[in-house]
Parts: sequence; C-alpha cells; structure tokens
Amino acid sequence: MTFTIDNFEIFFLILVRMSGFVYTAPILSLKNIPVRVKAGLSIFLAVILFYTAPASNLDYSGVIGYSILVVKEAIAGTLMGLFSNIAYHILSFAGQMIDMEIGFSMINQLNPILGGGSSITANLYGYSILLIMLITNLHHYFIRAVADSFQVIGLGQAVFPPNMYRLMLQFLVDYFVIAMRIVLPMFAAILIVNTVLGILTKAAPQMNMFVVGIQLKALVGLLVLYLIVGLIPSVADFIYNKMIEMLKAVIEMMK
Repeated sequence: MTFTIDNFEIFFLILVRMSGFVYTAPILSLKNIPVRVKAGLSIFLAVILFYTAPASNLDYSGVIGYSILVVKEAIAGTLMGLFSNIAYHILSFAGQMIDMEIGFSMINQLNPILGGGSSITANLYGYSILLIMLITNLHHYFIRAVADSFQVIGLGQAVFPPNMYRLMLQFLVDYFVIAMRIVLPMFAAILIVNTVLGILTKAAPQMNMFVVGIQLKALVGLLVLYLIVGLIPSVADFIYNKMIEMLKAVIEMMK
C-alpha cells in the first residue's frame, strides 16, 4: 500500500489501535517512560504496520461514522493492552499478603511503576518478574500479537459482546488462585510458627509471646523468602502464561 492523503484515514486507525495498546501494555505502559517515547513508538509501529498489515476496506458514512471507527479502534487497542497487563497486579497482591504474614505490611515504598505505595515483597516480586520479562523479550511477543490482530480483526471491525465481563470474572478467580500459590510457602511456614508459639504460650505463660512472635515471624519470613527466591522463574511462568491467555481471549472475543 502506498501512503497518500487518501490512505491517511487507514494509517490513523492503525495508529489509534497501537497507541491504545502501547499506553496500557506490559512494560510499555510504565509511568516512568516518557510520553514522547510512547508516542514515538506508537507512530513507528503504525508506519510499519501500514505497509505490512493486510489492506482493509473501511465502511463508514461521514465524519460521525469515521469517528465511531476511531473510538472502536481505541477501545480495541486499550483492551488488548489492559487485559495482557492486568495479570501483573497479581504480584502486588501476593506481596502484600506475604508482608502481612511476616509483619512488614506497615512498611510501604513508593512504586513509580504503579504510581502508588507498595510493600517490600511486592516490589521484590514485581521488579524481578519485570526484569525476567525484559531478558526473555516477552514484550516482543505482545507487540507481535497485536500486529497479528489486524489479520483477525480488521480495521473498524472490532465487536464488543455484552458477555465480555465473564472474561474479567474468570480472571478474578484465577487472580486469587495464582496469588495463593505464590503465598503458599509463606503461609505454611507462618502456620508452623503460630502453632509453636501457641504451644509455648501454654507451656510457659510467663513468656511474652507477643514480642517473641513478632521477631520470630520476621526471622522465619526472611528465611523463607531467601529459600523461595529460586521459585521466582516458576512464578514468572504463572504470570506470563496468564498474560498470554488473557490477550488471546480478548482478541478472540472481539473478532
């Protein structure tokens, strides 16, 4: 396809979909990435896709019809990025649960990625998974998936079925299941500690188990975190598989 003024409407629709994806996709949507970089990347990808994506015949009538197509493309791109990125927040939830068990929940750090406060373990998991994602070039997969979406969903042909909310409900179920799998080793260790403290309370009531328990839980929690560091790649597999599954599901629903 040759770029002309007549084809600018096609290029603009491609740009809108890619912009919606870039501003909500994993890694690319980080708040510490300059807006100019995101805009430049969106334009760069749109130019490439303009010459490589299959040509589409736009069916619209007047300015209002074209505006509807623009809105549909913006929603489609945003949903692709949002549904592939939302699984990343499982790590924040799991980290907060772990810190609640070992007594670190009162310590919050500013997380520039999420734009708010996060616990220590949530940042540990979040930055580790993000680093593995960059090393394995998983973000390239998402870009290729959105580029291939033009073969499945033509320009202006995206549909938004009313039962799309079921996809979010299914994700919420998996959200808690995956988070509990991540937290399970810590839960088991703290359960044993609480059992031992309960026995000691009965055996030696003169001991201040509240003071001893806080220090013991923190010590055991740090030890368990040290032991399960090697499981972070397995946690990454859970998160990445869910990201890919969500992206495929939302594209399948909109075609």
